[in-house]
Amino acid sequence: MSYYTVKELPESDRPREKLLKVGAENLSDSELLAIILRTGVKGKNVIDLSREILKTFNGFDGLSKVHVQELVNFKGLGKAKAVTIKAAVEIGNRTRSKVKVSSVLKPSDAFELLHKYRYLEVEVFGIITLNAKNVLIGIHEISKGSVNAAVVTPKEVFCPAVRDLATSIILFHNHPSGDTTPSNEDFKITQKLKEAAKLLDIEVLDHIIVGKNSYFSFKEEGIFDV
Repeated sequence: MSYYTVKELPESDRPREKLLKVGAENLSDSELLAIILRTGVKGKNVIDLSREILKTFNGFDGLSKVHVQELVNFKGLGKAKAVTIKAAVEIGNRTRSKVKVSSVLKPSDAFELLHKYRYLEVEVFGIITLNAKNVLIGIHEISKGSVNAAVVTPKEVFCPAVRDLATSIILFHNHPSGDTTPSNEDFKITQKLKEAAKLLDIEVLDHIIVGKNSYFSFKEEGIFDV
């Protein structure tokens, strides 16, 4: 069987070379996974294989939860690749679990917490829950896919906030395009959730739109009260 390697890609698309040139933080999830996998399969290069794996298992978070045997059974992954993926994801999880954030006092603090969403290829909406001293309680993903007011409901958004006994929350979602300009729908969602929050005595502090190398803060831009 013939396997497609990273070297068969155009040099500008080779993730290893790209990492050396621009740094690991500027690679997409699929490019990082491609470096781990090293080779693709017959008829499919390693980048395409990586994208398919991430889509099937819902990103690195999904890969951290899936059993290794499920990976082994995935077409294009053998035991060696499956074990390597699980080991790499576990290293990431252990590193992330040691990161301590004492408080979220400004939008840039929130952006740091949301680093993993910078290079996702699917849009994710979620909330950061905080206590009365703005100390982080948790980060909760509410929905995946196209973010709109019909999908993002107050019930789903505030359920984890109530469970966390949060005093306040920060809304967030990513723009896979990298353009952090808020859409009309983003404004509608923000206003809708701010109104709902009043009934629960929970304050919505901000709405952060995460891009690849930057963010947009409704609060910071002075247009949070829309």
